[in-house]
Amino acid sequence: MITNKIGENAGLIWSALQGGELTTKALKKATKLKELELNMALGWLARESKIAFTITDTETIITLL
Repeated sequence: MITNKIGENAGLIWSALQGGELTTKALKKATKLKELELNMALGWLARESKIAFTITDTETIITLL
């Protein structure tokens, strides 16, 4: 089921962010997720209030809460 995979991908993101905040580009590289997989997992974590987004003119930075 796709929700299981999204949850697994959210775990990959969570692990990658344990070392500190990352841009979406760096997060994609660290997790080796495709853009759609990354975005779905970020949505999952955001919905659960586990991450925060900082949006600048050039990038989006993701931080664990």
